[in-house]
Amino acid sequence: MTLSTSGRTASAKPTSKLPTLTGMRFIAAIVVFLAHIVQASGLFAPAVANTMNTVVGRGGFVGVGFFFILSGFVLTWSARAGDTVPRFWRRRLLKIFPNHLVTLCAGIVLLIAVSHQAVSLGDAGLNMALMQTWVPDPAAIIGNPVAWSLSCELVFYLSFPYLARLLGKIRPERLLAWSAGVVAAMVAIAALATALPAAPDMPFTGVTATEWWFLLVFPPVRMLDFVLGILLARFVLSGRRPPLDLRTSAALAVAMYVVTAFLPTTYHLSAVMAAPLGLVIAAGAAADVAGQSTGLSNRPMVWLGDVSFAFYMVHFLVLFYLPQWITGGAPVGTPAALVLALLLFGTTLVLSWALFALVERPVMRRFGTPRRRIVPTPPAKRATPADGDGAG
Repeated sequence: MTLSTSGRTASAKPTSKLPTLTGMRFIAAIVVFLAHIVQASGLFAPAVANTMNTVVGRGGFVGVGFFFILSGFVLTWSARAGDTVPRFWRRRLLKIFPNHLVTLCAGIVLLIAVSHQAVSLGDAGLNMALMQTWVPDPAAIIGNPVAWSLSCELVFYLSFPYLARLLGKIRPERLLAWSAGVVAAMVAIAALATALPAAPDMPFTGVTATEWWFLLVFPPVRMLDFVLGILLARFVLSGRRPPLDLRTSAALAVAMYVVTAFLPTTYHLSAVMAAPLGLVIAAGAAADVAGQSTGLSNRPMVWLGDVSFAFYMVHFLVLFYLPQWITGGAPVGTPAALVLALLLFGTTLVLSWALFALVERPVMRRFGTPRRRIVPTPPAKRATPADGDGAG
C-alpha cells in the first residue's frame, strides 16, 4: 500500500519546506513552557502563581492543540508520492521514540532519586510503549509527564495512511465545510464532557481528572485536531486561499485566547482554540507558498523550530527538578523567581540542543531514510559492431 493524500494540485505549487510553520513550532513550545513554569516549578508564591496562571495557564492546552493540528497539516503537506506505509511509519517512530526514551529514562531516575517515589514495571512499560493515555487515571502518566502527547501522536501516525486516503476523497470545495464540522464536533464533545462521572479536580486546570483525561489526553478525542490539520492542508494544497491572512488569523487567535477566560473550563482544553489555530497554520503555509517574509521563517527561528521537539521533551524535567536543587522547592520572591525562570529557559534550550544534536538528528540521518541499494556496474566490454556503437 502506498501513501496518498489525493490533495496536491499543480495550482498550489507547494514548497518542499514550510519555514514559517517551523518557526511557529518554537512559539508553541514557549507557550507550553510558560504555563509549566508557573504550574510545576514552585518558584512563585501561591498568590502570584495563581495570578500568573490566569494569564498563561491555558497556554499549555493551546500549545499542544497547535502541535496536534500542525502534525496533520505537515504530514499531509509532505506526503511523498510512491511512499509506502511501512517506510512512513519507520520515519515517524524514529522521530519520536529516541527522544522519548532518553527523557523517560531520565525522568524515572529523577523520580526515584529526587522525589523518592517507587516506580512499578507496569507503569514504566505503559509509558515506554506510549500507551499511558489509554488509562483514565492521571497517575498512570509517570517519568516525563509531557510525553502523554506522544501517546496521541503515535495513534495519529499509525492512522494517517488510512485517514489521508479516506479524507482525500473529499472534494476541495467542501474542505472548509468539513473543517467547520470537525470544530463543531469538538465543541459538542466539550459540552457533553460535563456529564462524565465526578472526579477530583486537576490542579491548575479548573476541570476534574476525568474531564482532563477525556478532553485533553484521550487519543480518539484528540484525533479531531489531527483531522482538522489534514483537511486544512488539503485546502491549501488545492490552491485555495485561506479565509484570513497570517496577521489577522494570529490576532484572532490571541483574541480567542482572551475570550476563553470567560467560558466554561472544559472548552479551554481544545475546542475553542482549534479554529483560530488552524487558520494560523493555513495562513502561514500560504505565506510560505507565496514567498512572503513572515518574521518566523528566518534562520534563527527555523533553528529554534528544529529543536522545539527536544525542547518540549526536556522542559518539564528542568522546570520540576532543577528548582528543587536551587531553592529546595520553596517559593522565592517574584524578582528572584523571574531571574531563575530565565536560567531555567537557558538550561532547557542548551539541553534541548544537545538532545537534538546528539540523539534526534543523528538517528534520523542514519536510520530515517532507507539506504540506497548499490548495484555493481559490470566491467566495460570491448566495442563490437553488435554493441550498436555505429562501427563498420
